[in-house]
Amino acid sequence: MEKENHNNQPAKLGRRDVLKGLATLPVLGILGYGVWKKEKYTNLKNKELSLELDLGYEPPVLHPIPPPRDSRTIRLGIIGYGGRGEHLVRAAGFAHPSVIDEWKKGAKENKNDKRYEDYLAQEDLNVVLAGVCDVFTVRSKRAMEASANLHREGTEGKMEKPAKVYKNYKELLADPEIDAVIIATPDHWHAQMAMDAARAGKHVYVEKGMTRTVDEAFALRKTVEETGIVFQLGHQGRQTESYAKAREVIKKNILGKINLIEVCTNRNDPNGAWVYDIHPEASPQTIDWEQFLGPAPKVPFSLERFFRWRCWWDYGTGLSGDLLTHEYDAMNQILELGIPYSAVASGGIYFYKDGRDVPDVFQAVYEYPDRDFTLMYSATLASDRQRGKVIMGHDGYMEVSDNLMVYADPESTRYRELIDRGTVKPENPIFTYIPGRKNVDAVASATEQYFAKRGLLYTYRGGKRYDTTYLHIKEWIDCIRAGIQPSCNIQQGFQEAITAHMATIALRENRKVYWDKDREKVV
Repeated sequence: MEKENHNNQPAKLGRRDVLKGLATLPVLGILGYGVWKKEKYTNLKNKELSLELDLGYEPPVLHPIPPPRDSRTIRLGIIGYGGRGEHLVRAAGFAHPSVIDEWKKGAKENKNDKRYEDYLAQEDLNVVLAGVCDVFTVRSKRAMEASANLHREGTEGKMEKPAKVYKNYKELLADPEIDAVIIATPDHWHAQMAMDAARAGKHVYVEKGMTRTVDEAFALRKTVEETGIVFQLGHQGRQTESYAKAREVIKKNILGKINLIEVCTNRNDPNGAWVYDIHPEASPQTIDWEQFLGPAPKVPFSLERFFRWRCWWDYGTGLSGDLLTHEYDAMNQILELGIPYSAVASGGIYFYKDGRDVPDVFQAVYEYPDRDFTLMYSATLASDRQRGKVIMGHDGYMEVSDNLMVYADPESTRYRELIDRGTVKPENPIFTYIPGRKNVDAVASATEQYFAKRGLLYTYRGGKRYDTTYLHIKEWIDCIRAGIQPSCNIQQGFQEAITAHMATIALRENRKVYWDKDREKVV
């Protein structure tokens, strides 16, 4: 909406002009409603709201990286080729031929199945999968087959020379032909393998939970800092556009003074409760049981423990080290939380009476007294009731997933006049951000609200859909070439590890724990 200035040139309306226009609306309604049609009234309200919020819909800039120092091919090794390991290798450009076959078939049967098309569109990262190591021989063979599928053509396509298979991870790390390693083993191996890799001069991408104990977190941080390798922790949520946009919302104080954050991870299926399938070819002959156990207590061979290791404290880090860390990492990006002042936790084995010793229902509460807010986490593995991530302030609250929605609080001080005039309705979002969509109205439709609340497994760059895991691997590779640290570096990883461990200690020792930031010690 424009007006003429003294040079007869159009000028943009300011906030005062918009308010004056709004003030005339009731009178105009009496004189003749046709002068102001409903859509013009809505546009005027939206413009006033846009001026108040000062938020745009432009995609945020995530993790800018300087030009590479060289363009050499980086030779990767993978340690641990289970479900997550296979996804990470696929993200690096090496999908197993059978997966390509599945995608091709899906595309023929359904024109909306874009998995293969999206995969081919991914940038070639100029890496080779040179070495693979898994204690289960079936997985080692599958990783080797994936490594040869350089052309992404499937089982009938052209194959290249496959990666070398190592029976022990230390042999892989000792190979000078390996530049960097992806570690996707059970949690009880993460710290030791990452430290051994760093000392061998290999750059490291390691899955969460980063460490299994507080002592390991300190030791790994020290090793990474001393060796100077490029370290990335496996939180692909670092690539989610909506988190960066949410950070902008916080910086512009759209929500007012924040006082409470609630995050949640609920699931209701056996796979989501870590009851993974047992491979029919698994046996003492195909699994190196002693190497799997490593530093864990010595127990007889168990297929359940091998495939469902997250169910036991001997190998996993529980809901705090697994699912809580994703939610914490999202909030840490948005709010720069750091390590909390204190933690309490509770939970138990309420549904899966299958021999596990890790709770399937878990709650943790973190206090940040210097920020005057609390972070609450809850999870159940036996109910799919979703509550998402919500940041609550005096003037509004924000729901965050791969999209985000901002609502005004009915008792807001900042939005009081707008609420009274009907410009803002507390039941409708005042701002919606959906990555990949342009020019989303400030007041979203019911359809947009539904779409915005869905949890997506991808994000966007320049309007194009990407797998977040691919983007996270790419960032690590780009940082290796540029000689800098990536977004989820060892400092971010250390904050996450200590935060998760505080909840675990509080649960297992049934007490409130504190972080002494001066001595860097959990007490």
